[in-house]
Amino acid sequence: MDMQHKFHAVPSADPIPLIRSYPARLSLAGHALASIERSGIYSNFGPVNANFEAEIIERMFNGAGSIMTVANATLGLMLAIRQAIGFRPRGSYALMPSFTFAAAAQAALWCGLTPLFCDIDRETWLPDAAAEDDLLRRYGEEIAVILPNATFGNCLDLARYEQLSATHGIPLVIDGAAALGSLHSNGAAFGTGSPHPVIFSMHATKAFATGEGGLIYSADAEKIATLRSMAGFGLNAERLVTLPGFNAKLTEVAALSALMKLQDIEAISEHRFSLHRLYGALLPDFTFQRITGRRNALQFVSALLPEDCAKQVPEIAAELSRHGIGSGRYFAPHLADHPLFRTHGVAGDLRVSDEISRRMISLPVSDILREADLRRICEILRQVCAPPLHVVPGSLGWATLHPAGPPA
Repeated sequence: MDMQHKFHAVPSADPIPLIRSYPARLSLAGHALASIERSGIYSNFGPVNANFEAEIIERMFNGAGSIMTVANATLGLMLAIRQAIGFRPRGSYALMPSFTFAAAAQAALWCGLTPLFCDIDRETWLPDAAAEDDLLRRYGEEIAVILPNATFGNCLDLARYEQLSATHGIPLVIDGAAALGSLHSNGAAFGTGSPHPVIFSMHATKAFATGEGGLIYSADAEKIATLRSMAGFGLNAERLVTLPGFNAKLTEVAALSALMKLQDIEAISEHRFSLHRLYGALLPDFTFQRITGRRNALQFVSALLPEDCAKQVPEIAAELSRHGIGSGRYFAPHLADHPLFRTHGVAGDLRVSDEISRRMISLPVSDILREADLRRICEILRQVCAPPLHVVPGSLGWATLHPAGPPA
């Protein structure tokens, strides 16, 4: 008797991709684009960019702190890490979770550091405090920067990280790439009031979608001023190079796209998070991330498959695709299992990251995904992951799980 899952045939409908991008429609902004042309200013933190920075501080951060745009969040991470560690860092490691996107580890490498990977919490999927403490004890003075990630937009405990940085004397840079639109429990935007740089992404795949772009936020205005100079080749007001730098400036057209997206981001973030709640209600046998704040800004919803389905994630994804439903696996493998970081990284005990990655599947969310679409996704996924049944060679389930055919 074969105890694999039988996959059921379900009528097809319109395709639902994992991620469908909805940047602002610049085709509707003819007058604003013409104004940029008349100004002759296309970059270098121009007037549209300045307007966007002022608007987002006021609308999302209640007027608290300072912010600057960057061409993308990875460049923002590189700038913030370099500013934090200087030319002669106290150590050679960047402490970060392994369960995150490659941008953080790549930024550390480009700043001359070695990623030091810690494990994650089993419920929140954020960096695990005990795992971080263990690596801080073991590596101590060799750690140049602490680089936690707000996993899938989940809110980090920033007060704890501020204390951790102060206690150990290690600079802190916060990777909030997916958290632009996330809210702390008190309703404040994620990162509000942090003296340490918080880097956000405005990539096309994010809830705050512009195409390419990023932000660096800090309550420390002087720090933002320094980073702004670094993003312009390290030049000061007298056009003298006084800081390490490169070109990380956002174009005026991209800033216009961001300014337009800002008008709708609150409604977009609320809609996307409502889909997260509905997924949880419709898929009670799946495990979802425990939300630490009031709201996550979601680019997709990730869940852990039931344990008895864990070995079949690729086949389940393929069957969803057959029904026109996109899915993904963020982050599988996690960073320590990538070839580059196996060679140029150091890892602690990552048993929880291993388990979460093994069972992870990411499901569609978009600005316009309807409740009916989501119910269809969940109906198909529940049927695909039905309890173990007899699977007859030649059936849909057998063909999907055993592409080589029945055993001899």
